[in-house]
Amino acid sequence: MRIAVLGAGPGGYVAAIRAAQLGAEVTVIEDTEVGGTCLNRGCIPTKTMIASTDLLAKARNLDRYGIDLAGSVSPNMEKIIGRKNRVVATQVKGIRGLFKSWGVTLMQGRGVMTSPNRITVTRAEGPPGEVDADRLIIATGSRPARIPALPFDGRSVLSSTEALNMAAIPSSLLIVGAGVIGCEFACIFRELGSEVTVVEMLDRAVANEDREISELLEKELKKKKIRLLTNTGVSKVEARDDGVHAWLSDGRELVAEKVLVSIGRAFNSEGIGAEAIGVRIGSRKEIVVNEKMETSVPGVYAVGDVTGGMLLAHVASTQGRIAAQNCMGGDMTLDCRVVPAAVFTSPEIASVGMRQQEAELQGLGIRIGRFQFRGLGKAHAIDEIAGFLKIIADAKTEEVVGAHIIGPHASDLIHEMAVAIRKGLTARDIAHTIHAHPTLAEGLLEAAEDVYGESVHVPKK
Repeated sequence: MRIAVLGAGPGGYVAAIRAAQLGAEVTVIEDTEVGGTCLNRGCIPTKTMIASTDLLAKARNLDRYGIDLAGSVSPNMEKIIGRKNRVVATQVKGIRGLFKSWGVTLMQGRGVMTSPNRITVTRAEGPPGEVDADRLIIATGSRPARIPALPFDGRSVLSSTEALNMAAIPSSLLIVGAGVIGCEFACIFRELGSEVTVVEMLDRAVANEDREISELLEKELKKKKIRLLTNTGVSKVEARDDGVHAWLSDGRELVAEKVLVSIGRAFNSEGIGAEAIGVRIGSRKEIVVNEKMETSVPGVYAVGDVTGGMLLAHVASTQGRIAAQNCMGGDMTLDCRVVPAAVFTSPEIASVGMRQQEAELQGLGIRIGRFQFRGLGKAHAIDEIAGFLKIIADAKTEEVVGAHIIGPHASDLIHEMAVAIRKGLTARDIAHTIHAHPTLAEGLLEAAEDVYGESVHVPKK
């Protein structure tokens, strides 16, 4: 079986390796670098920068840990960006090494599908090439969304891509959009020393999260002196000698050295020959797939952001595995009922399953347990006590249907709850599972006990 994969992001490269593991002859076509947006312009670069700013924050408070520091600490943007680039390069090399290990052929160039069994590849150097295959997997990803009122110029008005390569720390930064990307960058650049203002059209930050999570994050942003303007849009921006002028929907005018636009993602479904070969495109320019990752054209599959579902790298990788299996005669389907997600703000956010407001809208009877991180000895030991853990259980079955965490290491803690939801465990199952002490995970045990009003470390109400 010959399989061609168009795109080498977290969906495409995983699909390629899994198909090769199953015995396929695999060719991957990629016009930039393996790893896609996640590795080169998204997840890994931002988390590498966050690692630097987290250490910077700790270094500024070393006296609270009983450590005396002679002198001062300050960020060096050149070194931060240099380290970020080295981390990315290491990961890129790792993927290329995996391709070589599994016999996956990487063809550098821009691919366009000319039939359900052929991709024409235009190279930067050399003549065009062609890849013939029995199955095609489209994994072309997404890019920062653009709107006419906020045109990127790469200098003053930036997308997340340019924000990851700034040579100097801006004195002031206006961020348009208080979603995941906007809030992560707000925390990064505030710690670096920028005056940060975030403008959001909706009524709260990270509006897709549980409402209580948004409320606490907004309080923490305020403590950091990050200015958040909700229910507010930006109608126009204009770069001038004194900075970028932005006109808000309420009539106010703001001036900042840089503007970062983070209003969502656009799908890379155009210019790849999808419509020409009959692949159905949805109203948002996404490639329409079924639960087996099949497009409207037999033998052509699509995975990752370009399919317009949950724009998460781990979802893309899961879709890639499914597409590869099905290309090789499998019958796998995508189950997105249990997908953990993380936001790497300060403090971190993680969630899985239903939000409280979602359960209430559906009329589901629920019981809720909460536990504050400040109630944990480990949180005090590491001096990170802000935040809480929240478990939502079905009132009748007692099964866990949702979990939400804001606080230290939330992104690591959430997976216990993902397993609980997937396996239909009850809150009492969690409460009766011994958790090691002293750990942050004890907070999940306590929150599960609190579903029944039995948390030992919660004062009597």
